[in-house]
Amino acid sequence: MSPKTLTGHVVSDKMDKTVVVVVESRRRHPRYKRVVKYSKRFKAHDKDNICHRGDRVRIVETRPLSKEKRWRVAEILSSREVVEAPPAEVE
Repeated sequence: MSPKTLTGHVVSDKMDKTVVVVVESRRRHPRYKRVVKYSKRFKAHDKDNICHRGDRVRIVETRPLSKEKRWRVAEILSSREVVEAPPAEVE
């Protein structure tokens, strides 16, 4: 049996060796029968601190690594390039 895998976006990389990944899914509402967007946050282990905010990553279920961490980053699917803008001049 293979481990569960999910795909999401990194929303926080401020912790050491940990990233917060938001996984969005769409499901039909049980009563109103409309398609609703649901999101869930997972803490994932990032061994080398290579993930940054905005990256799209694939996470894999693993054994418990801490109180809330049960996932690890398997691969970075795409990196978001951050453009450094010069500070605006104040008059």
